[in-house]
Amino acid sequence: MRKMRKSQLLRGMFVVLLTTMFIGFVSSCSKDDDNGPAGKNHKVVFKAIASSGSNIDMAVYGIDGNPTTATSLSGTTWSSPEITSEPGSYNANVAVNAMGANASSTLKVQIWVDGELKKEGTSSGEILSASASYTF
Repeated sequence: MRKMRKSQLLRGMFVVLLTTMFIGFVSSCSKDDDNGPAGKNHKVVFKAIASSGSNIDMAVYGIDGNPTTATSLSGTTWSSPEITSEPGSYNANVAVNAMGANASSTLKVQIWVDGELKKEGTSSGEILSASASYTF
C-alpha cells in the first residue's frame, strides 16, 4: 500500500511541476521587457530540509521549461548544484518528495537566488511533497 501511494505521489508531483514550468516558459516567451530583474543572469540553488528520521527520495528542479530530476536521494537534506539562469529567464521551480518518519514529519524546500532566500514551500505528514516557484 505504501509503495502504491508513493508511486502515485511521485507521478502527481512530476505532473504539477512540469505544468508549472510550462506556464513559466510560455509566460517568459510573451515577455516584452528584458531590461528588468529577469533581463540578467542569476545564480540559483534549490534546497530541501526534512525533519529527523525522514528520507528525501526525489527532486525535480529547474528554470523555465528545463527541469532536472534527481532520483535515488537519501537523507534529510539535499541541495542542487548552482545553476546560472539565462538573461530573460522567467521563473525557478522545485518540487521534492520524501517519506516522513511519522504524521508530524515536515519537509521544507527553498529557492535561493543570488545568495538570498527568495521562496519556501512546506509539507507535513508521513508522505511529504513540497514545492516552490519563484518569478525573477
